[in-house]
Amino acid sequence: MEKNIKLYILILFSAFALASCEGSGENDSSSNKPRARGSLGEILLVIDSAKYAGPVGDALKDIFEANIQGIIRAESMFYMRKVDPRALTRILKMANNMVYVTTFDDSSPASRVINNQFTPESVEMSKEDSSLFMLRNKDEFARGQEVLYLFGENEEELVRNLQANKTQLQNFFINREKEGLARALFNRKNGEAMVKSQEKFGLTLNLPASYQFVLEEENFLWYRQPTPGPDKPDISMFFYQTDYTDESQVFPENIIAFRDEITKTRIFGDPANKESYLVTEKQVPPVFKTTQIDGKFSVEMRGSWKTNNLSMGGSFLSYTVVDDKKGKLFYMEGFVYYPNEAHRASLREIETILQATSFENEEEEN
Repeated sequence: MEKNIKLYILILFSAFALASCEGSGENDSSSNKPRARGSLGEILLVIDSAKYAGPVGDALKDIFEANIQGIIRAESMFYMRKVDPRALTRILKMANNMVYVTTFDDSSPASRVINNQFTPESVEMSKEDSSLFMLRNKDEFARGQEVLYLFGENEEELVRNLQANKTQLQNFFINREKEGLARALFNRKNGEAMVKSQEKFGLTLNLPASYQFVLEEENFLWYRQPTPGPDKPDISMFFYQTDYTDESQVFPENIIAFRDEITKTRIFGDPANKESYLVTEKQVPPVFKTTQIDGKFSVEMRGSWKTNNLSMGGSFLSYTVVDDKKGKLFYMEGFVYYPNEAHRASLREIETILQATSFENEEEEN
């Protein structure tokens, strides 16, 4: 109840917080604005340089430049680009994702540029409730744009709120990224994969049309992006089904063993060399968390893979899904091979595709 009240207050706060956005004399219709642009996962951070060099900057780096867990080579969760608010140009304001950061006690010229966008009433409201630290404004300068204002009465208060809401802030941009990817990826779907998965597993795999069939066995399907190259990652998706008999099957050590059992006899770096099968990299242990796929209990695993003969390696993301009503356990994975290149975008694509899997329920079957 308390969270709902605070959310309602924040909505009211948003209605009049940014004085410069209202009555600016410009036509605020989104249809007349340019389309937002920017690379996948890129965030334009608008902040005073001195503030960025201090505790606030450290907190922001911990949120947006946190390393992706489970993979050997360090890669940040987002690409953060810093700019002084006084140096914002019309082109920069078209960024896909923008984050303004300020504190109301800061009288530096750069911070004043941001602070002047808030009405006195909104600043007072923030002072009265220190939990109000974020304002979201869609399509402020461009269509399809998300702008976040992160603020506090002072740096100590702002840092405290940033640290307490780290996961929520990360998920805000992760979910936005997945929504955009889903629109692009599922514009054309692989109809064959949808039919095969329904007949074989009783689930619907929402694979983009670009993924092509590789291998089918009794409880196994494998699809792959064709023609990978120096500027295009090699992404594979495979799916496996077995009986669900015991909750210990979803213990981390058993999921790793289960994965290695699946790949050892089915997925080879070189089909002519049976000693090139995929194994889970143990040097950097996989990272696990519980989640849900289409309402079903699932365990997410992020990690690195290599071939048994050490000729290849890469990153993977998987979900082990429990269907206790049917007594089935599903293992779904996407793995990427892209030597010497970043895997962040590929892993986000895999995440978007696998999380779109839908399962038939009993009503549908009947």
